[in-house]
Amino acid sequence: MPMETLDHRRDRIEEHLEAVLDGTEPAQLREQMEQVTLSGGKRVRPTITVLVCDALDGEMETAIEFAVGIELVHNASLVVDDIIDESELRRGGQSAWMASGHGPAIVTSDGLLGEAFSLFAVDGQAIETVSEALVRLGEGEATELLTEPTTEAEYLQLAGRKTGALFRAAAELGAIAADADKQTVEAFGRYAEQVGVAFQIRDDVLDATADSERLGKPSGRDAELGRPSIVEVTELSPAEADERARTQSEAALNALDEANLTSSRSRTYLEQLATFVVERKR
Repeated sequence: MPMETLDHRRDRIEEHLEAVLDGTEPAQLREQMEQVTLSGGKRVRPTITVLVCDALDGEMETAIEFAVGIELVHNASLVVDDIIDESELRRGGQSAWMASGHGPAIVTSDGLLGEAFSLFAVDGQAIETVSEALVRLGEGEATELLTEPTTEAEYLQLAGRKTGALFRAAAELGAIAADADKQTVEAFGRYAEQVGVAFQIRDDVLDATADSERLGKPSGRDAELGRPSIVEVTELSPAEADERARTQSEAALNALDEANLTSSRSRTYLEQLATFVVERKR
């Protein structure tokens, strides 16, 4: 898949995202959902969905629907995260609760979830996949708030729930869109969950080392809130934590060996994605 083809896929995701949100009523809710979702973002999760589907030579129409759906779920979770963390910034602008208040922000999150599940409704397996991911995400949020991890192993379990779950769902949705068998769906799910854990570890390192302007959100919040980031839970230095992220990335690449890939170029992009999440600067 040439780079221009990948860019075209991302453009289609963005266009469909805008189209889905454009149909939301009332207008005030639509504006709030658009502000949350269209204000930027790396679009890592929906990119995983379309890459996996393409790697299996699947049809893109359903994959684009699922890709937009998982991005809406992700953004809904960010709205809640910012409320919990009392974060005033998101992607260089005001977070939803800061801009509109807690009530409207929660309604915005609910609206995003509703639109997402309307996209998954065409496939029972997709609904089941995302529902399981949300359960794991909720478990992760509860663990972070109530029973904070105290060891590296507990931290990795938390990261697998809090971040890895939606990454896994994104990949599994791509495989489901391509009508893949259960073993292939599972292999891609393992790949993406490891990528998600690597992403979270790198996020923790950036929070500890980068400035707010570069991140587009407040830095140093993990330490300020006593949040169980890898550098707070363990005695690892940022450099050592980055090495842990690379270990997770390598595990993700090993999982790809078990997937029934039909496109070597798509595999290259999936490999590059696993590398990107541990080298990104924001």
